[in-house]
Amino acid sequence: MTRRDALIRVIDTLHAEIGALKANDIAGLERATSEKLTAIETLRDLGDGPAGPELRELADEANRLNETCRIYVNLMAANTRRRLQMLTGEGGNAYRRGPVTAYA
Repeated sequence: MTRRDALIRVIDTLHAEIGALKANDIAGLERATSEKLTAIETLRDLGDGPAGPELRELADEANRLNETCRIYVNLMAANTRRRLQMLTGEGGNAYRRGPVTAYA
């Protein structure tokens, strides 16, 4: 496998992660993430060296897709936080001032 092939595999798995995030498919997300990590390890094992324009372009695409995944995860976390606040009767501000209660 070449570095090009490994980068394409990373890109494919990032597309799968985004699809799983959009569909709220937990099993698909776990599978895609595992495959992505394997592809990244393969890429690491291939070593580094001079990267031509094609490799740089593929790496940039992988970075963009990874950023898209990060945005989806952050949005999902914010929505979950908002829903939990609604369920507990707290307002919209999770960082409100007030007494802090600690349990021993």
